[in-house]
Amino acid sequence: MEQDPSSASGFPPHQTTAIVPSCVLPTPLPPSQALLTAWSRRAYSRDAEGSWFRSLFVHKVDPRKDAHSNLLSKKETSNLYKIQFHNVKPECLDAYNSLTEEVLPKLHSDADYPCDLVGNWNTWYGEQDQAVHLWRFSGGYPALMDCMNKLKQNKEYLDFRKERSHMLLSRRNQLLLEFSFWNEPLPRKGPNIYELRTYKLKPGTMIEWGNNWARAIKYRQENQEAVGGFFSQIGELYVVHHLWAYKDLQSREETRNAAWRKRGWDENVYYTVPLIRTMESRIMIPLKISPLQ
Repeated sequence: MEQDPSSASGFPPHQTTAIVPSCVLPTPLPPSQALLTAWSRRAYSRDAEGSWFRSLFVHKVDPRKDAHSNLLSKKETSNLYKIQFHNVKPECLDAYNSLTEEVLPKLHSDADYPCDLVGNWNTWYGEQDQAVHLWRFSGGYPALMDCMNKLKQNKEYLDFRKERSHMLLSRRNQLLLEFSFWNEPLPRKGPNIYELRTYKLKPGTMIEWGNNWARAIKYRQENQEAVGGFFSQIGELYVVHHLWAYKDLQSREETRNAAWRKRGWDENVYYTVPLIRTMESRIMIPLKISPLQ
């Protein structure tokens, strides 16, 4: 999970069970900026009323009977997510951000493209001179392919990619599904900082991870810090991304420390630490165009 394994020793042997958590969805703050208001009227508004109710229920997981994508993801939606990591030449970061802020909102607001911007950030602590973009495709893989085919005919986007290529050192992406027990990420009013915690799990442990976090997530809802939880489908596999929001680094420290004072959190840490191969934390600052501010 998110703490050193040495801090969680001495617990009884592990028994894998599937628990229905009592999740409490944080009420998202209404966007104050005109851009966020316009975006909220699109894909996000139609999901706001029902997403909190759906998130109360967690699928009972039997690792012997189905794929991770069916056992752990939300059945009520067919959303597919894409996360992009762009390593930018240090001298080009400002130009990259300006170019991105000019072009990407047009795709987001165009109803012909079944894709929505979820969040856009620069990494503050972690990998430097890096941009992270999170997209949602409403309609799953067909929506993704529809969007990609249309972009091949979009001259402005092709010019954007060509210009952007001169600014990058490297780039990579993943296709993700969201865990059934996490709330769907909705726009937030800022200012906030965001933490993306990435866990690379041992193969064969994703079901156990999901079962334990279905219990653990209830301990991390009090300050509305939980934004979204995802696991990889294409790209590097057995990778989990947890996205959190905090007012600042001090708030992050206080919120994380408060979780340890809640009975049951330490036990979930104890059970999930052995599942992890490596883990990484990024502290990120949202771009001006990001619906998550």
